[in-house]
Amino acid sequence: MTLKVLLVDDEAPARARLRQVLAACTASVPLTVVDEAVDGGSALAAVDRTAPDVVLLDIAMPGMSGIEVARHLAARPHPPAVIFTTAHDEHALRAFEVHALDYLLKPVTAARLAPALVRAQRLTPMEPRLHAVAESLGATRTQLTVSERGKLLLVPVERIVYLRAELKYVTIRTVEREYLTEESLTALEREFGARFVRVHRNALVARAAIAGFQRVRGAPDEEGSEAEGHWEVLLHRLPERLPISRRQWAAVKAVAPV
Repeated sequence: MTLKVLLVDDEAPARARLRQVLAACTASVPLTVVDEAVDGGSALAAVDRTAPDVVLLDIAMPGMSGIEVARHLAARPHPPAVIFTTAHDEHALRAFEVHALDYLLKPVTAARLAPALVRAQRLTPMEPRLHAVAESLGATRTQLTVSERGKLLLVPVERIVYLRAELKYVTIRTVEREYLTEESLTALEREFGARFVRVHRNALVARAAIAGFQRVRGAPDEEGSEAEGHWEVLLHRLPERLPISRRQWAAVKAVAPV
């Protein structure tokens, strides 16, 4: 079997060197380079276009880091094996070793790359390891991956107004539209707690999207007594209002003045 390899690095000399090293590996590992990518977005597009078996992935890239790219790859139904190429310090390397992911310390050599290519074939499915490594390195995604009509889309986290759990899905709401994800609200809160505040057991709202709060009076009962009301979140650029649970009111109120 000939391995299909994708090279991802924002520096042209680094990609050229990887091609040379890969050429030196072909005697022991049959392979072909199917494409190159210079950043995270083009890397994900190249994966969808070429379906590589292995991705040689730089970690330190502008915009989307290699760790985040790998997490998006892990959401694919059949993710490629990932070999990180890195100039990270020993602390980061220990994190990779603990979670059994392959890494290559730059400058990459054929003696190190050839056996890594063989091991990379056994790294899928790799989702648990990738998420564990990302947490070890304190990596937070800048975009969420969602599946829609057979395509995988990226939603920038900074554009999300709120996240609301509904049955087995979570609705991702931006100003423009809604998306659905199967990621849990709890996991999203754990990763993005600095950006979002929980307003209800089923909803997180972006702190920057909160325009204020409004008190909603309760409806009167049969005897004419007014039932207890509740507070709602007012949002910038959206007419929707989200109810705030009594349990979360104190935390939500601290985000912005009533």
